[in-house]
Amino acid sequence: MWETKIFSELSTKELYEILYLRTKIFVVDQERVYQEVDQNDLDAIHVFNMVDGKVAAYARIFPQGNNVTFGRVVTDPKYRGQGFGKQLMEHIMQVIHQNFAQKEIEIEAQVQVQGFYQKFAFESQGQPFLFNHTPHIKMTHPAV
Repeated sequence: MWETKIFSELSTKELYEILYLRTKIFVVDQERVYQEVDQNDLDAIHVFNMVDGKVAAYARIFPQGNNVTFGRVVTDPKYRGQGFGKQLMEHIMQVIHQNFAQKEIEIEAQVQVQGFYQKFAFESQGQPFLFNHTPHIKMTHPAV
């Protein structure tokens, strides 16, 4: 079931499952040592799908300057290839439309998933750069 919550609405179990999946993928699996939990979590809108008490897919959305951004986009490996990523992006875009209409979307995507975002009309800007030892690229989408 898809959920959309601000930080204070997350249950302890939901928060644990979100942080568990993010740390598993972005720190352990990708072998990146960095502060995974940050201040943006407190201000973000969290979009996620729980399956059997576990987070299957997740992203967080928050304003950034004159734009809106989202990140920590992740699907649990056991749910990949089942359409969760596409559904997650549809929910992200819907939440942005409802909460941040008229704001351009700007993200910093890992280079290896840039093609995924291009399917949703995101355009790459500039050259790739390293962020936490991983190649990223700035991508933008017009206001929705």
